[in-house]
Amino acid sequence: MQHIRAISLDLDDTLWPLGPVIARAELAVHAWFAAHYPRVAEQFSIDDMRAVRRRVAADFPGREHDLPLLRRAAFRHLAREAGYADDLADAAFAAFQRVRNQVEPFADVRPALERLARRAPLVALTNGTADLGVIGLREYFVAVVTAIDAGAAKPDARAFRSVGTRLGLAPGVILHAGDDPHLDVEGARAAGLLAVWVNRAGHAWPGELAPATHAVADLHALADLLGA
Repeated sequence: MQHIRAISLDLDDTLWPLGPVIARAELAVHAWFAAHYPRVAEQFSIDDMRAVRRRVAADFPGREHDLPLLRRAAFRHLAREAGYADDLADAAFAAFQRVRNQVEPFADVRPALERLARRAPLVALTNGTADLGVIGLREYFVAVVTAIDAGAAKPDARAFRSVGTRLGLAPGVILHAGDDPHLDVEGARAAGLLAVWVNRAGHAWPGELAPATHAVADLHALADLLGA
């Protein structure tokens, strides 16, 4: 691990649990519609809204990685279907994001990030829309690379290589750590990075993938692995 000169970290389900956050954000935006554009909430359940978002994605081939674009497009569709002007999309997305950024990092995250940041520059690499500045973790990272920034979402190699481009480093001296075997581990190693699986829940490794070279239970274990 002595050759590692930078560390890239996934965010959702690596630094905090995502499922409950998205569920609360979807409830919040549905309540926002009920308060401001009630016909939308009357006509569309949360499940309906999810289905609309999936359908709308087909209208943007090549932009599947741009989650804000897709959510705003879905909100515009809901507005039109309910008989409203579709200029509400930005406000609806803001209502979603307010709750989407109300995350509770795992207990190890802050102290482990302090250790890791002393070892090497940290870059956040995410397919999602979390805002580290709002969440209060931005100080640990020299850069944040989103799928929009990279022009592709993990596991696309462009997402991982964008970290090296941002830092001026070759892929082989960058370590990427994340919770998803396909998106994070397989994607990173296919792009030439060293990959570490952050397996907080003790899941079994997918049988269709070559075994993970390194697996840790939390970020303290990752810091130990790196000698931080």
